[in-house]
Amino acid sequence: MRIATWNVNSIRTRHGRVVDWLVNADVDALAMQEIKCTPEQFPMQPFEDAGYEVVLHGLNQWNGVAIASRRPMTDIEIGFAGQPGFAKGHDADSGQDAPLEARAIGATINDVRLWSLYVPNGRALDDPHMDYKLRFLRALADDNARWLREHPGSPLALTGDFNVAPLDTDVGDPSFIPGVSTHISPAERAAFATLEQSGLTDVVRPLVPTGYTFWDYKQLRFPRNEGMRIDFVLGSEGFADRVVGAHIEREQRKGDAPSDHVPVVVDLHGNDDNDDRPMIF
Repeated sequence: MRIATWNVNSIRTRHGRVVDWLVNADVDALAMQEIKCTPEQFPMQPFEDAGYEVVLHGLNQWNGVAIASRRPMTDIEIGFAGQPGFAKGHDADSGQDAPLEARAIGATINDVRLWSLYVPNGRALDDPHMDYKLRFLRALADDNARWLREHPGSPLALTGDFNVAPLDTDVGDPSFIPGVSTHISPAERAAFATLEQSGLTDVVRPLVPTGYTFWDYKQLRFPRNEGMRIDFVLGSEGFADRVVGAHIEREQRKGDAPSDHVPVVVDLHGNDDNDDRPMIF
């Protein structure tokens, strides 16, 4: 089974490229982030023509997550328990919850529980969005720990754009400055570490120790390879034990109108997998 995660940065703009890649790369399930559309606006037909079912959560032209799979999906879940909301200027003491954004969707494919997640950006270290980001990551860690307690040994993968570069080697963009920039602050890295400590491991890094997944469009960041590693596949022990290959699809940052992120791909073995297709590393 081959799964991938990709911040597509507007599926309506890039659906042709995404579907072509899905077919050519022989991907079974793709978690997408920043689809930037409502369900009615999603270009469903090209995916269906290629043999993929799509479930999605999109509210407007911002954020949005989806999963495309050519295998049946069950137990679709929009958002996770304890997921915080956000609204500019929201008064936490008002007694009303802030609205939830379209940042999380889960589905079970075969026996693998797969989540597509778009973690808040944070915007600035002193911005209310940073507190929102940290609360989002803490709530995600709590919900993940609960799920693993209730389903010990089950294969679970949290995938997506986490908007955190956990290691200094994950940062090649010189505009990200310690003590000034988001994505690399001690608080964000600690929140990411707490998520891993809830029972997850980065299943890609052991096989692909270096490499970026995001390059800003500005200032020739991609030609200069001034990128960041902020897209991950975090798996439970039951998931990690099945991983036999992983790859960062750097070539997808090239060509006409690419996303600023590229796919991260993981290959699994499983009881239902008997094919002999080559793994990609």
